[in-house]
Amino acid sequence: MLTRPDIPGTAVAGGDVSVTISDGIGTITFSHYKGNSPPAALLARLADAIDWLGKDSAARVILLRSDGNGPFCAGASFDELIGIADADAGEEFFSGFARVILAMIRSPKFVLVRVQGRTAGGGVGICAAGDYTFAVRTASAKLSELAVGIGPFVVGPVIERRIGQGAYSAMAVDADWRDAEWSERHGLFARIFTDVASMDAAINALAGTLAASNPDAMSAMKRVFWAGTEQWEALLAERARTSGTLVLSEFTRAAIAKFKAR
Repeated sequence: MLTRPDIPGTAVAGGDVSVTISDGIGTITFSHYKGNSPPAALLARLADAIDWLGKDSAARVILLRSDGNGPFCAGASFDELIGIADADAGEEFFSGFARVILAMIRSPKFVLVRVQGRTAGGGVGICAAGDYTFAVRTASAKLSELAVGIGPFVVGPVIERRIGQGAYSAMAVDADWRDAEWSERHGLFARIFTDVASMDAAINALAGTLAASNPDAMSAMKRVFWAGTEQWEALLAERARTSGTLVLSEFTRAAIAKFKAR
């Protein structure tokens, strides 16, 4: 018996994750009042939701989206980040996005991602881990980790795989925004649209087509897409340890405090 990873109508750590299934399309919606920047409890629920839909035969394709018209995902929770007290807690914190990314790429079903606004840090990793990512033309992406004294270690492998080493390195080094056209050109976004309505129409069309497609063929395609990632559980755990150690430095704590004060 599968257990739903969400309890409709309840919130977790100032946010929520909801799951619905309709006409073969499993939709996961996450939200948080601070720019959809999910804390650890919300990331855990998000990873569980992806795993759950991957096992539910009623869902033949997964759509991952965030709530509202603002940012898609502003990255990690700075409130939790600044409260990390030791290396083990740091590793556990940075493992949150690792679990979401691994759940996405290990799912036997295609994961479509809907991006309605800006996305940063771990949110860029979610975009890269999607099998097909839609975005509006006003969306943009940024790897801001170096600006707060760490680096995009956990999300790096999936972003580099998606857009290539050169583009990933540039994003990681200059910590600047990339617009939707750049993101589409480099493969982070599969398609971009002038507005949310046209994006949602395209999402519904593709999701409907995929829901009627051969699940065995899609599962086999998914394995091909993500071949070569078999060691990523160990790799991302190592990257989480690196970030978890760096976040304890005085330099990083000061940088995070300064960033929060903006």
